[in-house]
Amino acid sequence: MTAQAAPLRRAERALAIPPARLLAAVLAAVATLASAFALAAVSAYLVTRAWTMPPVLDLTVAVVMVRALGVSRGVFRWLERMLTHDVALRGVVSLRTSLFTALASRTDDALTRLRRGELLSRLGDDAQELGDHVIKAIVPALVAAVMLVVVLATFAPLSLPATAAMAASLLLAAVAAPYFAHRAAALTEQAVLTTRGDVTSHSLEILDDATSLRVDGRLDGALARLAAAQSAHDAAIDRAARPAALAAAAVPASMVLAVTGSLLAAGAAWTAGDLSAGQIGILLLLPLSSFEAATALPAAATQHARSRAAAERLDVLIGEGGEGDDSAPVPAERPATATLTARDLTAGWSAEAPCVRGLDLDLAPGTRLAVVGPSGSGKSTLLATLAGLLAPLGGEVSSDAASLREAVTMFAEDGHVFATTLRENLRVVRRDLSDDEALAALSAVGLDDWLATLPHGLDTMLGPDGTTVSGGERRRLLLARAVVRRGPVLLLDEPTEHLDTARGDALLAALLTPGDESLVPASTTVVVVTHRPEAVPADTPVLRIGEPR
Repeated sequence: MTAQAAPLRRAERALAIPPARLLAAVLAAVATLASAFALAAVSAYLVTRAWTMPPVLDLTVAVVMVRALGVSRGVFRWLERMLTHDVALRGVVSLRTSLFTALASRTDDALTRLRRGELLSRLGDDAQELGDHVIKAIVPALVAAVMLVVVLATFAPLSLPATAAMAASLLLAAVAAPYFAHRAAALTEQAVLTTRGDVTSHSLEILDDATSLRVDGRLDGALARLAAAQSAHDAAIDRAARPAALAAAAVPASMVLAVTGSLLAAGAAWTAGDLSAGQIGILLLLPLSSFEAATALPAAATQHARSRAAAERLDVLIGEGGEGDDSAPVPAERPATATLTARDLTAGWSAEAPCVRGLDLDLAPGTRLAVVGPSGSGKSTLLATLAGLLAPLGGEVSSDAASLREAVTMFAEDGHVFATTLRENLRVVRRDLSDDEALAALSAVGLDDWLATLPHGLDTMLGPDGTTVSGGERRRLLLARAVVRRGPVLLLDEPTEHLDTARGDALLAALLTPGDESLVPASTTVVVVTHRPEAVPADTPVLRIGEPR
């Protein structure tokens, strides 16, 4: 197995396709094409045999077969579609389960450094490519192999020269055309999907931040970048279409070769009187129906190239050791308290432009710390580094807990609100969360009045990414999620943003006042990034980022 093929083999194992289901799908597809092939043969026999004006009863069996094969083809086609898509959809579910399990097991910062659009593209589009791999590559290839044998076995008793011409034609259609299609797709696939990732990333940037981009006067520039990315994507698609068209032309060319060979063989057989009129009709007309399986092979080869490229990207995404293991990772036991320590910490997204340098922190259980500084100074970057989501550029972050990520809960300003019920939006961090605990958390963050207005209480469905809630409600909902997590270390990035001043300051005081248990236990370490240093309680330590210390 080549290094390039290995990721696709691992992805196929992660699809966990049951052999019996795959075999049933292939047999249904073979039955569909075999019905069509037999229908063409019987129809050719019926037309040419009727030309000789035999007794009507001699044609009865052929007439009945035409009707039966016409009906059976539709039945088998329906069965094939149902079985094939069942296999593919089951495989995609299994693959995505394996992907999320592998991603949850990663301990580095590779995912944090991915652009949001790129991660979305890989988990969505690339996983779907591997589902299409079953429908458009695996099943068609197996069906074509079976139908190749069926076609040659049908022609062999009629004429060996016609069989030889058909074998050469099928070889051209089944080998040369897919080879060139695969070659063309492999050369262009990476460029096409890279530009698609750029389009997705720019689109999400505009959709998420349209208001702030407009206020800052940067919306036109963002739209121009999106237009440029779309143009590059369109150009890549155009480049991919040309070689694919050339590969597709190989199949009609092979059909011309087959028809020519059959025509010459039929002429010789008719002259010699070796075949009946019905057999001559089969020999002349059947080649036109012999390539239905082969016509799908260039597309199957193209899909194989796309699937292999998708598998390689997913392989990079899940990292070493993520080979589709379905077993869920066993989480470390969450400690009641934890000490968070930073030594000579340098944090940032690149070594060329670090945001924080030489920082030392000793955060004992129950410590409250406010982080302030101008926009862009690295406050959020520092929190991501302390949470273990971003690797330090220098120094280290450690905890006395068994796992840093189990000890730390981070409230990110772009945390996701899922398109499900209010209850499930809280249970996403704690599966054993009771309704009473959920109500208490919502009340603690000041959402009890809002909850009273919801038509179905905790069962109320929320729109995708919180589109049915206001900015302040969304912020407090995310904070409630962090509160119910009950982690020993809580890192909060601008939790009071979108709240009015009075409510925001009260919330900040509840979070940063030592011993205040209205939101979190007194033993919980709390670090809050805020743009309102004047609202920080007087006895709370303040870490200033981007300012002389």
